[in-house]
Amino acid sequence: MTGIAKLLEPHVQPVSLLTLYLLVVLLIAVVWGTALAVVTSVLSVAVYVTLFVDPAFALPIADTQTAVALGVFLITAVVVGTLASRLQRAAQTAERLTEEQSALRRVATLVAKAGPPSAVFQAVTSEVGKLYDADLARMERYETDGTVTGVAAFSRVPVHLAVGQRFALDGLSVAREVRETGRPVRLETFRGAEGAIAREARGLGIRSSVGCPILVAGRVWGVIAASTKSDQPFPPNTETRLASFTELVATAIGNAESRAELRASRARIVATADRTRRRIERDLHDGAQQRLVSLALQVRAVQALVPRELGEAAQELENIASGLSAALDELRETARGIHPAILAEGGLVPALKALARRSPYPVQLTVRANGRLPEPIEIGAYYVVAEALTNAAKHARASSVTVVVEARDDALHVAVEDDGDGGADFTAGTGLTGIRDRVEALGGRVSLHSPPADGTRLEADLPFAQQTTSAAG
Repeated sequence: MTGIAKLLEPHVQPVSLLTLYLLVVLLIAVVWGTALAVVTSVLSVAVYVTLFVDPAFALPIADTQTAVALGVFLITAVVVGTLASRLQRAAQTAERLTEEQSALRRVATLVAKAGPPSAVFQAVTSEVGKLYDADLARMERYETDGTVTGVAAFSRVPVHLAVGQRFALDGLSVAREVRETGRPVRLETFRGAEGAIAREARGLGIRSSVGCPILVAGRVWGVIAASTKSDQPFPPNTETRLASFTELVATAIGNAESRAELRASRARIVATADRTRRRIERDLHDGAQQRLVSLALQVRAVQALVPRELGEAAQELENIASGLSAALDELRETARGIHPAILAEGGLVPALKALARRSPYPVQLTVRANGRLPEPIEIGAYYVVAEALTNAAKHARASSVTVVVEARDDALHVAVEDDGDGGADFTAGTGLTGIRDRVEALGGRVSLHSPPADGTRLEADLPFAQQTTSAAG
């Protein structure tokens, strides 16, 4: 800057050269702050007086110009530096808020898509760790026995208390403080503290931590904590701002619990309906069917005693016996439709074979499942196949059907495909709607591919784990 001023000295008034130094002060105030700008102001005035003030007038002019210039420069440095500092802080705050809002939107989108809670846990923990530049962030769930279980983690350092591990709250930790107070917590140091979490923090070089409770239905479900190795603690109110993320976690947990309760409720309804079907079938078999069989036998016995000359009476008895046999057959078919006894007694394989034999068209049946399956799975698979075969006969005018039932690692897969007219639809008011409700009530998935004039393929997956969980509950 002094070189430029020397070049301009022959063409401008010396006092105008101060403007160049003032520009330097402004630039330094904006970029490096007030303190360095003040130092630059003093140096600029000193250089100006030394190099550009005529020695003949040095004393009177220098005193006046130096004082004025120095005052202007110092005021400019302080004002501009202060304003620049405020603007920088405002810009940093705005940037941080923008990043925070973006992170919240990403998590909210995942929650809205009804993602599994474990995915939401990990997403929130990672977002918190990155957003606040933490060395370690962890989400933990409180257990009824006073311990906590890690459910998600973000780390730039190697950790020992891993996800899925349960540990006691026997020393200083954010988790313990949050559980005791139910409020956001900030810990400035772990020096001299005991407990597994505190020991890990010291071993990792963690200096401070913040945490916020996760409240679900008014209870403290868990905690999310962030930790740093830096000498600089987290910005003020960081632990409070974490509440925006914990609210999304609580929403995801609440939604998952509601969905689980809904599935359990639907499963109970289906199970109750199946028990009612079995009871009706049993009552029909043990009551009305047995009564009809007995009456038919009595009629046959009486018919054998009728003399030949009473041929008209004998014919009437024959008609009655035939009517009883027909009614008995119809009652057996009705009972089989309500709930097939062969399914309860022999299991899925013989029940499906019986369905295939009664079909009016060829059925290629393949079953890959060993032994008995959970009862809800067997009943669900049976009715999927039964409904598909019924639709193929009544609506699709199919000439053949292929049925594949396969037990996989986590579910029973059922696929029924026909060569009929196609055009089947879950919303058409057929029994397919009931099949979809039954499968979804068991925690499964059902799909239908039925283009017009190109056959129909119905597939269902019935998870074993869902039935195990329901039984355990």
